[in-house]
Amino acid sequence: MDAGVFGAGTAQAWTALGADSSLLDRVSFGGPSGGLPARLPVMELARATVAVCSLAAAELASVRTERPVPRVRVDDEAVATAFLSDRLVRLDGRAWSTFAPLSRFWRAADGWVRTHANYPHHRTRLLAALGVPGDADEVAVDAVAGVIAGRSALEVEQSVYAAGGLAVAARGPEEWATSEQGVLVAGQPLLTTACLDDAPDRALGDAALPCAGLRVLDLTRVLAGPVATRTLALLGADVLRIDAPQLPESQEAHNDTGMGKRSATLDLDDATGRRVFEELLGQADVVVTGYRPGALERLGLTPEALAGRRPGLVIAQLSAWGRYGPWHERRGFDSLVQAATGIAELEGSPESPGSLPAQALDHGTGYLLAAGVLRALTEQHRTGGTRLVRLALARTAHWLVHDLASAQGEDDGFDPARWLAEADSPMGRLRHALPPVSYEGGPVNWTRPPGPWGSDAAAWGGA
Repeated sequence: MDAGVFGAGTAQAWTALGADSSLLDRVSFGGPSGGLPARLPVMELARATVAVCSLAAAELASVRTERPVPRVRVDDEAVATAFLSDRLVRLDGRAWSTFAPLSRFWRAADGWVRTHANYPHHRTRLLAALGVPGDADEVAVDAVAGVIAGRSALEVEQSVYAAGGLAVAARGPEEWATSEQGVLVAGQPLLTTACLDDAPDRALGDAALPCAGLRVLDLTRVLAGPVATRTLALLGADVLRIDAPQLPESQEAHNDTGMGKRSATLDLDDATGRRVFEELLGQADVVVTGYRPGALERLGLTPEALAGRRPGLVIAQLSAWGRYGPWHERRGFDSLVQAATGIAELEGSPESPGSLPAQALDHGTGYLLAAGVLRALTEQHRTGGTRLVRLALARTAHWLVHDLASAQGEDDGFDPARWLAEADSPMGRLRHALPPVSYEGGPVNWTRPPGPWGSDAAAWGGA
């Protein structure tokens, strides 16, 4: 595969990261590319995001070892398998149903609505907003379908969001592009980076892995944020995921994205939980957040506040819709962003909306987020400063729809089995996708499988 043909998206993302363009010569591409078939250039997004993440890891490895930047080889088959990791994961041979019965498209009186109700509290809010009793799923599906069919798509969207649930009216790409939120999203760069202060540079020291010795506080949930922190764990970071004990999480999702990490629960509204969190923060090098804007800010966890308590942090923030505009505080997931931004229409038919072959906005944004952290660490090593990196799923969607060129290679027969591995875990025999992020001499697998979600001590490794 010719890197000149298949590197346009990689060059765009690498430029957005503020990196040295001459390093792109270190990247080459290969492997069967038929694993993510779509009308939109999903494979180009996937290979580009993995390529820049791999190159950023190689660059940081070079900084720490004072050796030339290792070469990066991106294998399309490995990339496609990783983008399907949530669908390919198995525990003792059992598959995971990634979407609940009420997470789907519904026909409204004037179009389509996409809902997300995988979590019990989102299901409860959805049903309450529609005036549907919380009956068994098969009963609720019929009742929800009947209610939505009698309302406009926007009416459903507004009423469900007002109740704290998740629903969006499916829009065409032109309708989204001319909306207030769509205009603001289009005006943003693919990602934003900033230096918040003049904290002194932090000597990272020589290490075999680029993130060795670094501590990452993972405050993220399904799916993009955990993909990013899973990647940092692969590269040697001590990653500790912290969740609120009152918020349910899917063990099946954690089986996929918890590779290499530990997972604990802390109630930050409780004095003891907050004290433990502040102790963890005081020793952290990176904080990654994936909650909707405003959720952590109410706890005093703004970037400026974090920088004041721990100068020299790298802070990475992920949101669904961006931290601006009328949608800035809305919850969101990949499937909802696809529906709102016109992707579902572009991938669908006159009869019904469609979807991407993977949750590509989540995965792609996750690898971009990890790349942003790696590049921030490199820049921090050179010039210091508390660093801030921000991304939004909606901005990644804009990149996919408007900026990437489709350049599919010849399909040589996609076979994910070549990029799947098995490991014994505390829950049973786990099958998982191997990491697509790689560079010459880099790690090829995680050092530990996930354990039961929330079961680890809220302490750094070895503490």
